[in-house]
Amino acid sequence: MAKVHVTTRINGEAREFLCEPHQTLLDVLRDELGLTGTKEGCGSGDCGACSVTIDDRLVCSCLVLGAEAEGAEIGTIEGVAGAELHPVQQKILEHAALQCGICTPGIVVAAKNLLERHPDPDETTIRYWLAGNLCRCTGYDKIIRAVQDAAKELAHSA
Repeated sequence: MAKVHVTTRINGEAREFLCEPHQTLLDVLRDELGLTGTKEGCGSGDCGACSVTIDDRLVCSCLVLGAEAEGAEIGTIEGVAGAELHPVQQKILEHAALQCGICTPGIVVAAKNLLERHPDPDETTIRYWLAGNLCRCTGYDKIIRAVQDAAKELAHSA
């Protein structure tokens, strides 16, 4: 089978790559583009570890074909921090809301996407938004508190 040529933007940067028609976006990000921050947890879209955004829509990259990235804007964990950590990342550290780190990139991407859409979410909204992200190590209370604090920090800096 012939490889597919894809032109896209990843974390604001124009990128081109070749991929197999059956290759997932997760595999392309990690194996072809060296963006290894996005993790594979389950490979079936059940855990959220591989969460990225496509045109600002949160998706599991293990369920998207690399070829589907044509013309899209992709956001990965590598694009979250600028010169400093994003408030979600900083608050996750401050609240010790991570352990093994497999789920953390997906949770950060999901929480950032949530706060861009809902700057002042209540606990129920946060839990609903992050329901697709499974964490086997920390439980969720620290993660929820970290997202609540990140929302407050973002509101004060606006």
